[in-house]
Order: sequence, then C-alpha cells, then structure tokens
Amino acid sequence: MKKQDLMKEFIKNHQEVVQYIDGLNESEFDYAKSGKWTAGQQLEHILLTIKPFPKILNAKTFIREKYGNINRPTWSYRTVLENYTKTSLKAPAQFVPQRSLSIDRKAGIIAEINSTLKAISDVFENYTEDELDTLTLPHPLLGQLTIREMFYLMSYHPLHHQKQMMIGL
Repeated sequence: MKKQDLMKEFIKNHQEVVQYIDGLNESEFDYAKSGKWTAGQQLEHILLTIKPFPKILNAKTFIREKYGNINRPTWSYRTVLENYTKTSLKAPAQFVPQRSLSIDRKAGIIAEINSTLKAISDVFENYTEDELDTLTLPHPLLGQLTIREMFYLMSYHPLHHQKQMMIGL
C-alpha cells in the first residue's frame, strides 16, 4: 500500500470507530461485557496508542540511530495481522485505560484523537516510501516493525476494538 493510501486508511479507520463511539448513548458507552473494557475505555485506549506517534515520527534521526533498519523483507498487511493474532493481544500498562471513564470526557477524547490524527498525518508526509520500509520502531507485542508495518497494524487496531464493542452490545 502506498504512503498516501496507508495514511488515508489509518485515518478513516480511526474516524470510523470514533463516530461509532460518539453515537453511543450513556448506557452503551458505560457497558462492558464481563472482563472487557467499556466503549469509553476503548476510546481512551485508542488515544493512548496513537498519542506517541507525532513526537516519535518527528524524530527521524533518533529513529534511525536508536532503532535502525529492518533486516528482513517488509511484511504485508496480511502477515502483520497474522503475526499480531499470534500474540497475547494484551495491552502493555502504558496503553491500558482508566478503570472508569465518564461520558462527559467523550468529546474531549474525541477532539484529542482527531488532533493527534492530523499531527500524525502531517509528520508522515516527511517520510519516503523507502523510509517506511526500512526504518523501524519497537512494538510491544511484535518487536521491531518497519514504519509501514506499524501503520498497517495501527490501521487495523481501531477496527479490532470496534468489533469487540459491537460483539459486547
């Protein structure tokens, strides 16, 4: 997937889940199937997972020096998802939402997600197709991923959480 298409998909999928959650009433927003997160917690989790990207992507030299280049062929979207489903699928502590999130925080979190998506899109423009396939970032479950692979996964991620919410309701 080319850079522009990848970013369009990333933004579209995040906006889709945000619109879904924004349309939930208070009882739906607060509902959690046994042991699962509420829609509010899912929303906060999505924000927590994208929040680091504007800063780290803006530090291309740091990425190159700290994480280097990948030493294998770039995985396809399908391969990334297949490898992801083989992990624990458990969010590391820094990406786990608060235990309770009131609906009055929904609009603020949505606004922050939207501004973060814009910032990511702006910084992403500074990357070449080659850099997307060679520069790496660490993923807590999959290890080193190219930036393209990271965005394949992060494009899928909100849809994964939307499915969890829809099954639960």
